[in-house]
Amino acid sequence: MERVARTALFMAVLTLLSKVLGFVREMVLAGYFGVGDITDAYFMATNIPTMIFGGVFSAVALAYMPTFSKKIELEGEESARRFTREVLSLMLIISGCSMLIGFFLSKPIVSLCAPGYSGFVKDLTVFYVKVTFTYILFISLSALMEAFLQYKKVFLPQIIIGYLQSAGVIIFIILAAKYSYYLLAFGLLAGYGMKAMATAVLAKHKGFPFKPAAHPGNSAKEIMVLALPVFIGSCANQINLFVDKNLASGLSEGCVTALSYGNTIVNTIIGLTTAIVVTMIYPRLTQANSLLEYDHFSDMVSKGLNVTLLIALPCSLGALLYSEPIIRIIYERGAFNEAATSLTAPAFFYYSLGLVFIALTNYLTRAYYAMHDMKTPVVYAILGVIVNIGCNLLFIGWLGHRGLALATSIAALVNTLLLWGNFHRKYPQISLVRSKMKIVWIVISAAVAVGISWPVYCLTSGLPLILNLGAAVAAAGAAYLIVLKLFKIDEVELVIGIVRRKGDK
Repeated sequence: MERVARTALFMAVLTLLSKVLGFVREMVLAGYFGVGDITDAYFMATNIPTMIFGGVFSAVALAYMPTFSKKIELEGEESARRFTREVLSLMLIISGCSMLIGFFLSKPIVSLCAPGYSGFVKDLTVFYVKVTFTYILFISLSALMEAFLQYKKVFLPQIIIGYLQSAGVIIFIILAAKYSYYLLAFGLLAGYGMKAMATAVLAKHKGFPFKPAAHPGNSAKEIMVLALPVFIGSCANQINLFVDKNLASGLSEGCVTALSYGNTIVNTIIGLTTAIVVTMIYPRLTQANSLLEYDHFSDMVSKGLNVTLLIALPCSLGALLYSEPIIRIIYERGAFNEAATSLTAPAFFYYSLGLVFIALTNYLTRAYYAMHDMKTPVVYAILGVIVNIGCNLLFIGWLGHRGLALATSIAALVNTLLLWGNFHRKYPQISLVRSKMKIVWIVISAAVAVGISWPVYCLTSGLPLILNLGAAVAAAGAAYLIVLKLFKIDEVELVIGIVRRKGDK
């Protein structure tokens, strides 16, 4: 666990730089294009390929790891290589068909996904969709190669490679502002392309077999049995996204963009923190399950869950308390004015309500996948969709786009409760929580720390906003560590020891 924590620390630093670059990308976009028809078309076009086909590739990548683990641990290296080649063939076939569908059916796809769009914004979205569907090939190959690298315990280089993607997008945003907004979508194509090529170089060095099989064989059929439920589950998430964007497209100008900006920050926080835990623990859980080491599985899954909650809870509370200043610091410049902030900050606030539940759902879902149980999370994801749609219809009339964000958070809460409750019943040999009091202490610590930050924020209100908020965050962080140490949360002691370079002494 010490080595895992050290790697996680480096991942956090590198991911922080990646997210900073991602925020620079968002700020450049907001600065040049603000909130309006162009950004509404851009965000819709970038979401549509993910909504329709993105779940396929993430499903295959997620199902690949437990199956690859079983192959390599029980059948040997050659069997695992043959399996990978067959999955590669499957990914190439699916991505090729997806690209053709997106290119030739872009207009009806936009009409379906954004019925509120018309005229200029609809035509621009159709053009962007033709471009964005072409990078599906790069997404599919990157997903498979990254899953392979993660099982090989290679985590850090992929984060650095991701810098290329953001850099490509930023360059094209600037070019689009100078020459033509039609260039915006090509930045995504260039970014994903560079990322895929760099990942391929790394994967080849680690032994990834790039020669696809003549046809997807029995191994590919085996993975599809696991991937299909994962795909349906991811489709449930994409349906949530589709419904939100669909309803938002009928609201006032800028609502789609406001939801996208708010959701981007929540996903960035999760990607910077708890997603690192999920990424590192998942390969180890699949390996422990393949070897039937359930005590080891319990130890890892319990510690991972504690760390997930330890990180996600203060982030969620802090985002709720400081939603407006966060939006102002990140986005408010250039064309992104106070009116855009007044649209985006409430969306971010209501998304933040569900931040901790989204993080826990992601973690618990991977625990199920590691047990080769792909069906249970799907059932609960579908129930989450029903809850989301019902809440959307209930809240949109009096909360507008804020109600759509609130519905997403409520659906995440329901999903978390279902996943948590069922795991104990279905897998009694696995202990998700080894100390319930530790969970209680983490909740109390987070609440105390964020509460202490507010007086600091008020007392430093005369400083520039970024220093004002920075002082509050620093106070919260210091208070959080102190309270957690008082409650003897050992996961914190481990991280502190690594930061002080005592890990190997």
